[in-house]
Amino acid sequence: MILTVASFKGGVGKTTTAIHLASYFSRKAPTVLIDGDPNRSSSTWAARGNPKFHVAGEHQIAMYARKCEHLIIDTKARPEPQDLKALADGCDLLILPCTPDPFSLDALLMTIEALRQLGNKDYRILLTIVPPKPMTDGDNARQTLVNAGLPVFKGEIRRTVAFQRAALDGVTVDEVVKGGDIATQAWSDYVAIGKEIEQRNG
Repeated sequence: MILTVASFKGGVGKTTTAIHLASYFSRKAPTVLIDGDPNRSSSTWAARGNPKFHVAGEHQIAMYARKCEHLIIDTKARPEPQDLKALADGCDLLILPCTPDPFSLDALLMTIEALRQLGNKDYRILLTIVPPKPMTDGDNARQTLVNAGLPVFKGEIRRTVAFQRAALDGVTVDEVVKGGDIATQAWSDYVAIGKEIEQRNG
């Protein structure tokens, strides 16, 4: 299975999502995370820790594709239309992280319009960095997307400082030392998304 994580806007948890999905699927079968972002955020994260999956550059895809069952691709932010077409055509599912704020939603709609023009429908929106209840930002954003007839993951990724701690330590959020229940809950968000992807792909 090939999963590509892309966004027209930075700061929406794109790399965090790629890393955590790679971690989830690596517990099922050999998995490689391809770092296609010029910032090399995934590679920098991996250098801080000791991930249970390989993190490789985009030019190493051919080599690693033979050795794994799952490829997770972390792309550069704001891909050009021709890049977006290649990304969409080259994966089983394009995952579009989006925070529940107007600027992120606007950028998301730009991405979706570009995908429509390319004739691609194999994508799903993931709401990320969702504020805790009783704030309604997540619910409002979800309703807007659903009303527009767009495919949205049932699960969502909550906002928590545990993700920042994980990034600093080069680990996934479930491995945050002294993360407690908050880190456990944050990991459960990505577990739920992983299960949705598995169900979708049968």
